[in-house]
Amino acid sequence: MTTSTLIPAVSRFRSFADSVAMARNPVPVLAKYNETYGDTFRFYLGGLKEAIVTIDPAIIQHVLKTNAENYQKSEIQVKRMGHFLGKGLLTTHGEPWRTQRRLIQKGFDRKQLDALSSIMQDSLAESLRDFDRQIQDGPVDIYPQLMKITFAMVARSLFGASLKDEDIDLVSHTICTVQEFIVRQTLQPYLNPWFAASGELRRHEEMRTRADAVLMEYIKKRRKEPPRPDLLQTLMDARYTDGEGMPDELILSESMQLLVAGHETSSNALSWLLYLLSSRPDCLEKVRQEFDSVLGEEPLSHGHVPKFEFATQVIQEALRLYPPFWMIDRMAVADDRVGDVAIPRGSMVIVYVYGAHHAPRHWQDPEVFDTARFVKANDKLRTPFTYLPFGGGPRGCIGGNYAMLQILMILSDLLRKYDFQLAPGQTIEARPMVILRPKHGIRMTFTNAVPSASRITTLV
Repeated sequence: MTTSTLIPAVSRFRSFADSVAMARNPVPVLAKYNETYGDTFRFYLGGLKEAIVTIDPAIIQHVLKTNAENYQKSEIQVKRMGHFLGKGLLTTHGEPWRTQRRLIQKGFDRKQLDALSSIMQDSLAESLRDFDRQIQDGPVDIYPQLMKITFAMVARSLFGASLKDEDIDLVSHTICTVQEFIVRQTLQPYLNPWFAASGELRRHEEMRTRADAVLMEYIKKRRKEPPRPDLLQTLMDARYTDGEGMPDELILSESMQLLVAGHETSSNALSWLLYLLSSRPDCLEKVRQEFDSVLGEEPLSHGHVPKFEFATQVIQEALRLYPPFWMIDRMAVADDRVGDVAIPRGSMVIVYVYGAHHAPRHWQDPEVFDTARFVKANDKLRTPFTYLPFGGGPRGCIGGNYAMLQILMILSDLLRKYDFQLAPGQTIEARPMVILRPKHGIRMTFTNAVPSASRITTLV
């Protein structure tokens, strides 16, 4: 006879009492629960919705990979995100998801990323001209600056150079505002009747409608124009088995979801990366020297990516300390079991990525920035599914290779162009929204960099 281990539970009362603190910052609350209840526990979101939270790599692997077919995206994404972003890759499951994944994957293969490199570089050069003006007035908050840079790059990778700056700003503002609202709906579900009655839900819907109209205009216009080497063309050229293409409404949903997933991941990673490097001049100089050695005076393209061994280690460690997607949610379709842990049908399972990345049993001195963790020789020593910056299993992030190209491209230009330091007198703190953001921003001072030859001479 098979026995089941009873999953420790946070009471409904305590969950509700902690809901305000959860809405403010879930990380300290979940850390307290992990310390008290262990790697896997049950609690109630906002005191209402029961969920199983885990940092156990065996359970994570089972849910995300081994038995992934039994775990659909939960209400958080399918219902709440789907309400604002439509039915696309992020908000569907089953056969519709598999079909869309197969079609969209072509937009992120090596050939397409090679073609996108020049679009990305042109967008970056334009963004840095504006950045140059911003830094003249003293310290700047790098988070919104990098958000603008990455959003413009993803938007132009999708829609080409014709996308207007004011349209980029409108869509970017809409996405950020709607994401914050979705988090409030999720962590404080008891407020949802008030959101509807007060008109706040309608206000966010109207914002989404305006952003949709802007992007739909570009899609319809492109139907009449010659082909271009961007992601929109990939979506427009995609064909189902019956020979039919995607309708414009689905292209709109997929475009919006690629914008959501594609820009904030990189901007967050870069913000935390610059913050970490600002206190590690040894790592900073080593990354700069690697960029100089690999690139010389060339712009970075997709073909260069495998050559950046140390820079990749630095990025991976930054993503461990500050994973953009700090949690992944799933719902059990049928009763299931992982070892002696029973997961009933209908259970929400939250893979607590941040907790897994900071678990002392898997990472020595987990709060310390240590790039040696990701030396290639250590890869085989790492327990699978303890490192999940882009998720895992068949639903892992489709744009992971694009994100690494984008991060390296922006980082190479920033490090070779500027010296920077953290502005004094500020508190740096992470705030988990849909993405793990800097709560108070990260203010830095930028000055023109010393030429590489002079830096090397000085070091010698």
